[in-house]
Amino acid sequence: MSRHRTLKLVHLAGTAWFVLCVGYMLVVALRQAGFRWWVIFSLSGHAALLMFLLVSLYLFIMVRGVGRTQKIEIEHPLTSTGSYMVFYVVAPFLGGMAGCLAMVGEHRVAQFLVGVAMGTFTTTLLVWVVVDPVTSMLEAVLPPTSRKHRRERLAQTKAERQRKERERQQLLADILAKEEAQRHHWQEALRPQAEKLAELLTTDSSDVKQAEREAVSVGLHAWQLGGISCMRELHDMAIAISKQKRRHGDVVDFVSFWWDGIGTWRSPSLV
Repeated sequence: MSRHRTLKLVHLAGTAWFVLCVGYMLVVALRQAGFRWWVIFSLSGHAALLMFLLVSLYLFIMVRGVGRTQKIEIEHPLTSTGSYMVFYVVAPFLGGMAGCLAMVGEHRVAQFLVGVAMGTFTTTLLVWVVVDPVTSMLEAVLPPTSRKHRRERLAQTKAERQRKERERQQLLADILAKEEAQRHHWQEALRPQAEKLAELLTTDSSDVKQAEREAVSVGLHAWQLGGISCMRELHDMAIAISKQKRRHGDVVDFVSFWWDGIGTWRSPSLV
């Protein structure tokens, strides 16, 4: 078993011991306040669920690597060492041992256990909440080597982020340019078909079936040429040409209905 995995297991055991001591202290405090056991048991279910969620979140963060083993050694010359990590994970047990020593001579079992739990609670909070953050902050800002490495790392991270952003912008610009070039190509290639569709929109009612067959043929050609995007471009060109020819008349968009079922083209809803 690797040292890193062993430290995680010890950390898990220490966290469980800390939670057990906190729970015991709460039960004792409630009993001393005059609460009956049935009240304590009814409250313990909700408290246990909340504690389980908090501990699970903490352990998830630890397991995912946002814990002690991921610190950069040059920026954290003390807290990244093996000795300090061992001290950090065994802090609850050290607190329990300190509580045992402090309660030497106490013959009441309940009071002895309260002393052990209090020692665990005090030591763990002192190490995890006060000593560790303060030490990490000091070792990251006080040594010149740590400050220099941190500045360089942050500058490198910023430069990498900017580089990726430029790449994304360039990729987007290339895609837009390609789409625009494709659009111009379609406009040139589909101009005759667009004019033909514009003429079919003004066909007499007696020739509607023939106009529909020709429009379907033109739409199928556009689908084979460039898919739904090409069909939309051709459709817009045909409507625009038809409106130019009939300046004072409304244009009924029969093309959208004639093309229904070609590729992924669907006619608009009449509702």
